[in-house]
Amino acid sequence: MAESAPAKSHSGQSHAGRASSWLAVTVILLGFTIGGVALVMGPNWLLFWIGGAVIVIGGVLALIFDIFSDVIEDAPREIAVQEHHSPFEHHGKTA
Repeated sequence: MAESAPAKSHSGQSHAGRASSWLAVTVILLGFTIGGVALVMGPNWLLFWIGGAVIVIGGVLALIFDIFSDVIEDAPREIAVQEHHSPFEHHGKTA
């Protein structure tokens, strides 16, 4: 079995993300809200496309802020295999 690389220490960090990442997410959410309200109001197509433009601006901000770098990978978990009697799993046993 191949060994995985040792996990990086992320002491003092949380899964919450940076403020700049939340700004990008908030702008995208605002765009969806504007577009949704525009559809309910008639539909108001000008306001709908303004909401779409706000979503695109939020997406560009997300790319600039590199929001996916906020992901913290935890160390792999070792879970003991529990004995069970399934007719569908053979675990390498041959009949």
